[in-house]
Amino acid sequence: MLRVCAVAILFAFQAFAQQSQTNPQPGYAAPAGLENDWDVAPLLQEIAKQTDKLLPALDKVDARAWINNGASETYAEQVQRCRDMAKNVGAAARDLSQNPEQLAALINMFIRMENLHVMLLSVEEGTRKYQTAADAQALAGVEAEGSASRERFQRYIISLAAAREQDLKTMDEEAQRCRGLVTAPPASAKTIKKK
Repeated sequence: MLRVCAVAILFAFQAFAQQSQTNPQPGYAAPAGLENDWDVAPLLQEIAKQTDKLLPALDKVDARAWINNGASETYAEQVQRCRDMAKNVGAAARDLSQNPEQLAALINMFIRMENLHVMLLSVEEGTRKYQTAADAQALAGVEAEGSASRERFQRYIISLAAAREQDLKTMDEEAQRCRGLVTAPPASAKTIKKK
């Protein structure tokens, strides 16, 4: 009995590990609300392309000229950080498109995307104030193109986390059931006590 439960738990853990490491086959049914890998990979590629479009828009921002006109030096740092973050998000999205079920990496990428979004708001404000409204609007337009993809990506992360949580709950329940079977007194011991 102990071996049967141990084998059942081992198979459950192996199935969970394989599910999170490999792409499911077309016959695989994703949990309700969870998109399949082959649907999420193009989304991640699209996020990478949209993030790449930010780089030429950021190249048009001349923060050094702003500083000469009295702007804070932090604008130049922010523009450079936006460039770096955009490159990092694009690279992460491309990498994750190969295996979009890496929850920790997905969350890390999402946080970077949100940080980039917040930093871009400041750069857009500086562009509007120290450069031209048209340049600020162009930067905002490029950034806004990715909003639908960001929202879909966020929903995917939440669905994936819920699915993983349910998987862990199921494995824990099965482990507890097997533990109960293993630690229960043998049936023969119960009959001896009754005599």
